Amino acid sequence: MNNIAASYKNSFIEAVILANKELYTYINTNLSLNDYEYTNTIGFGGDNSLKMDLIAENIFIKHLEKFGNIYSEECGLLSTNKEYTIVIDPLDGSNNFYSNLPYYGTSVALQKNGITIAGFVTNLVSSVIIYRAFDDEIKYFSLLKETNFTPINLSKTKFSIFERAYEYPAICDFLSKNNIKYRSLGAVALSLSEANNYDFVLYGGKIRDFDVAAALYICKDLFVYRTDKILLISQNKQKINLIKEFINEV
Repeated sequence: MNNIAASYKNSFIEAVILANKELYTYINTNLSLNDYEYTNTIGFGGDNSLKMDLIAENIFIKHLEKFGNIYSEECGLLSTNKEYTIVIDPLDGSNNFYSNLPYYGTSVALQKNGITIAGFVTNLVSSVIIYRAFDDEIKYFSLLKETNFTPINLSKTKFSIFERAYEYPAICDFLSKNNIKYRSLGAVALSLSEANNYDFVLYGGKIRDFDVAAALYICKDLFVYRTDKILLISQNKQKINLIKEFINEV
């Protein structure tokens, strides 16, 4: 990453934080019933967009478009033929947001020539950004305290995460027979980015850059198994192999 100017790196990190801060403030001070309405417009990612999806996306575009092309779940690719592309899920866990389930956030990945070089995933409920940028270590930023911090690391967990588990009853049955406890939380980027805190995170479904690019970069030091419809991340190689072996047999 030495060929990327320090000013660009620092400015980009600051811009992502500012965008998330603006969105976090909007949700906590200006949110209205109108923001929960569906637009009946199908976004680029294939889902019916909430007005909140579009509000969030516009905030990110405003702060980040000067750094590169925009590739977002709602608008698709806004290309200005720049060297860098910013991949955005402006509201990860939209259904949770709509249902007042407090687990939703944002995902931003910076790519250069198709290779991710920075990833930011924000929990808009806890106000915490987890990010890794330009080969640096994983960092945590509090939108409330406006500073980096070191979270408490218990180094143990009692369960795993299986997003979209309802679509994979055979895998659910396998996990149950092996006494593996799991939760389905409904926000893919948030769950994947915190894989280090769980036994594993498993996602089944269409794998889109909006959902996974930032989290994969954050978790690049962990073990990853990926197919066209399965993404499994864990710090435990034995657990990866156990689940992978079963998936390959299904």
